[in-house]
Amino acid sequence: MTCSPAGLRNGIRIRDLARELMSEPMSERRILIDPVTRIEGHAKITIHLAEDGRIADARLHITQLRGFEKLCENRPFYEMPSLMARICGICPVSHLIASSKACDAILGVNIPPNAARLRRILNLAQILQSHALSVFHLSSPDLILGMDSAPETRNLFGVAAAAPEVARDGVRLRQIGQQVVEILAGKRIHPAWVVPGGVSAPLTEERRDHLQSLLPDALAALDRTLDRFRGLFQCFPEEIASFANFPSLFAGLTDGEGKLEYYDGPLRIVGADGGVVADQLRAEQYPQYFGEVAEPDSYVKSAYYKPMGYPDGLYRVGPLARLNLATNCGTRRADHELGSLRSFAGSPLLGSFHYHQARLIEMLHVLERMQELLECAEVLDSHVRAIAEPNCEEGVGMSEAPRGTLLHHYKVDRNGLIRWANLIIATGHNNLAMNRGIRQTADYFVRDGKLSFGALNRVEAVIRAFDPCLSCSTHASGQMLLDIQLFSATGALLDRCRRIP
Repeated sequence: MTCSPAGLRNGIRIRDLARELMSEPMSERRILIDPVTRIEGHAKITIHLAEDGRIADARLHITQLRGFEKLCENRPFYEMPSLMARICGICPVSHLIASSKACDAILGVNIPPNAARLRRILNLAQILQSHALSVFHLSSPDLILGMDSAPETRNLFGVAAAAPEVARDGVRLRQIGQQVVEILAGKRIHPAWVVPGGVSAPLTEERRDHLQSLLPDALAALDRTLDRFRGLFQCFPEEIASFANFPSLFAGLTDGEGKLEYYDGPLRIVGADGGVVADQLRAEQYPQYFGEVAEPDSYVKSAYYKPMGYPDGLYRVGPLARLNLATNCGTRRADHELGSLRSFAGSPLLGSFHYHQARLIEMLHVLERMQELLECAEVLDSHVRAIAEPNCEEGVGMSEAPRGTLLHHYKVDRNGLIRWANLIIATGHNNLAMNRGIRQTADYFVRDGKLSFGALNRVEAVIRAFDPCLSCSTHASGQMLLDIQLFSATGALLDRCRRIP
């Protein structure tokens, strides 16, 4: 049985769906949500029901395959940042940063301090625009209009009609983030400015002034958003309790002293009690603490914490994890908001519904950090690139993407050609947690085989809380179900080819 946007437009009613579900043989009763809506990429969810109507299993299936790990083989290593940026049109800067850091390691150089400063500003702008997309475009329809609101209006256009100032601020915040990327790097999507050894050109005074002029407008829009959303989040107690709310590990970068960090620094892992499990871990050590499994029903690899094994080594990354790792943000206003959230929800934050609040706090933090970095006199230093030949046959780059820790690992031959590449994407880090989260949410809202569109929307919404980027993460090869159907112009099924894993 399928619940899809097309089905909603065709007027399928909740009681008809429930009747169809209950008429299926016990051994075949399942709920299929295909596609999962308001996410970046293509996925479906299957919920299997036991004979007593309870949830037997729930799985997230990522159905697209990009395969960039293989596509880049035999390419010159210095092409990797620009090539890797093509993985995704939403977060190309994240791949530019991690890829360039891996290439820096292959060169064996420390890049100029101002090159690192400019990369940081670019990464902050990327986080701002991506978080704005997630909060406003993808999740605000659930938050503003309600999880049980009419599906045909539960979208950004519905938000614009019900709360136009929220929609305007969301569009403006994303626009400012993209403008900062364009002013720094030359274009908004797939810029080539970040290169092995640093960046390709320094920041001019005129462009610096332009960047600074954008920030007050962004802060004003975010202030209005925070005022609107503070009380709103408290209206979702059931979602807070059931959206992937369980003990787990959390992983991400810090600045080495416990403050929030996105560009560089050691990796920290904490437990569900907030205690530090591992700290000061370097990028090149990642094979010792992160493992990956290619599961048969998804093209996303599932990462796990090696010392605890698979699947017990489940952990989460991203905004929620970063706030759980950090002692504080390190900027005045973001620290105030973090304190308010911790007073309301506790610390560490175990419920994945809090990813939404975490994104708003990070948006405030990145704006404050951009202000600090742009006010630094050295931001106009013209020395922004270290020039070298390959000095190492291997390099690992690690940084924080909007959705969590991003790893690029390359091996090259003596001519600097890529022999092997491995990418661990934030969505892969979170894959085990997302699957456990949809099972928990389905257990709570889908009871005794009774169905509602609000319940199914909540199963999707727990995925939206993680904000997966499926284009970035689909590199696994395996034996996922393949189902190809050929239809005539009249809609008749002519042929079908199925591969069962």
